[in-house]
Amino acid sequence: MDNNVYQVYEDEIQALEEEIKLLTEKYEDIQQESTFFSEEEILKSIKSFQRETQGESKGHESPSDLKAQLESLETDLSFLMKLTGFQFTSHSKKTVEKTRDRTVQKHRLSGNCHSLSFQLEFQLLEVQSKEKVSSVISDLNIVMESGEDSGMSEFVSSVEERGNLATFFRSLSAYAEWVEHRRRTFLHFKAKYPEVVTLPEGLQGDYIILRNPKVSGFELMIVWKIHLDEEGTTTPVLDLLTKVPEQVLEQKMTRVESVPARFRSMVLLLGIEAALENLIKVLE
Repeated sequence: MDNNVYQVYEDEIQALEEEIKLLTEKYEDIQQESTFFSEEEILKSIKSFQRETQGESKGHESPSDLKAQLESLETDLSFLMKLTGFQFTSHSKKTVEKTRDRTVQKHRLSGNCHSLSFQLEFQLLEVQSKEKVSSVISDLNIVMESGEDSGMSEFVSSVEERGNLATFFRSLSAYAEWVEHRRRTFLHFKAKYPEVVTLPEGLQGDYIILRNPKVSGFELMIVWKIHLDEEGTTTPVLDLLTKVPEQVLEQKMTRVESVPARFRSMVLLLGIEAALENLIKVLE
């Protein structure tokens, strides 16, 4: 997706968050030091609020109206989560300083984006002025379960240094979408060509092995890396490595050496899935 589309989603999320904040303030004690949000607890708060407000005057919003608003917001958030791949599992905040025009809170947030899990800790400073409320994020710490991906580590370090959560979520969504696309592609070809396709590291690995059942020792390794740079740009990188029996290599040296270059050309011309399909059919 382009940046304009992502900006629309970010604006929508921000608007929803503001509405949720106003509604939840009716249920929760603002002096509470730490608050945990989950779907189960929101539903409990709704039921509790309904009991407490039975018999109140008609001048206030009814519990059914508030519940309907919350359900509508949950539906919108569910749609955005499916669209971006994000699922938030826990959130807590602790107010460490509060004055008339200044609030400092520490937040902890965990969740996953498709198959990638993450944990965030950061401090949020909000300063109220006559014109607007300004927010500053500091002490950002991000923990990603992404194995030994050096690109992801460098990106996380860059985001932590800048304190830019919007860049983190936008880039993680694009990166995780490619990881999920690679997983689904590997699964598809393994199911369709079980005698040819092997997954040494499983569906979460970054390569597959193609074997010719008729030629012992002949293998093609398709390496599918997903590169994430410090700016958050995601780029899929595919390559092909060959393992050919010596007697075959001696007879068809030139043709074998040209296979990787031809595969990369097919990826550019046909796309990843079509290039893999054509390569596998040659081996069958």
